[in-house]
Amino acid sequence: MLQKTPQRLLVTGLTGFVGSHLKQFLEHEGGKRWLFTSPAAFDLNDKASIQQALGNQAPEAVIHLAGQSFVPEAFRDPAGTLNTNLIGTLNLLQSLKDIGFKGSFLYVSSGDVYGQVSEDDLPITEAHPASPRNPYSVSKLAAETLCRQWSFVEPWRIMIARPFNHIGPGQNESFIVPSVARQLDLIRRGLQTPHIEVGDVDITRDFIDVQDVVNAYLQILENGENGEVYNVCSGLERSVRDLIETMIRLSGTQANMTTDPSRLRPSEQRRVCGSYRKLHQATGWKPQVDLQDTLKLVLEDWAKRFTP
Repeated sequence: MLQKTPQRLLVTGLTGFVGSHLKQFLEHEGGKRWLFTSPAAFDLNDKASIQQALGNQAPEAVIHLAGQSFVPEAFRDPAGTLNTNLIGTLNLLQSLKDIGFKGSFLYVSSGDVYGQVSEDDLPITEAHPASPRNPYSVSKLAAETLCRQWSFVEPWRIMIARPFNHIGPGQNESFIVPSVARQLDLIRRGLQTPHIEVGDVDITRDFIDVQDVVNAYLQILENGENGEVYNVCSGLERSVRDLIETMIRLSGTQANMTTDPSRLRPSEQRRVCGSYRKLHQATGWKPQVDLQDTLKLVLEDWAKRFTP
């Protein structure tokens, strides 16, 4: 039986958290499905640089990860965030059209676009109306709308992914799980008192391993339907407190939690849990990685990162 010819896949945002994991997967395990091509560096805000990076040969598929994804930065510079995430996506779409692209395009949005959701409406499905509450989620929803509009008029297959809280090795310490892992490593080395600075630990979130996220993106790219939106989540609700207590236990250290007021966010959504039913029905995907294994890898990652 002849093997399927690998599709030529273009990925933006390779230097980011998910991008680095996707790149590693494609380089070591994805060769049978994808001929991975890494573009030259380009600026989403500069259409000419995108065109130069793409060259003249159109890819067969695209995963668009690149953008401004840090919520505090979005509040600091909402115009810049909107320009990068919306106009930058438009620049990419137009540049692809100019070189004759007619393949599959996955836009990676965010579960943050749902905004404040009543506990009666959990788990969150794709049918729930989006109601963004910060400039970052506004920019992602705007780019989603742009992509869906293109899905109606272009001979492409365009899908949208809405990932929920994903974690794993290599994530920036501005997020709660790597922040705790870093502090536990310092405590273990005697470089920090046995107190972990945290925000509101009694909120719940839908946490999922980054490897499951990578697999979901590739599944959507291959099997998703044009113009459709898919949640990428675990379907499980976990409290931040439980995650931190598990990390303390796995680290073998003794530590208490200390609330840092600067880490508290006003109008915080108390509970979050998503549904991946639509994604499972379309592709057969479901999360595979046990979250405890993820937390172990995050702790090991921070131990390796330590520099005296």
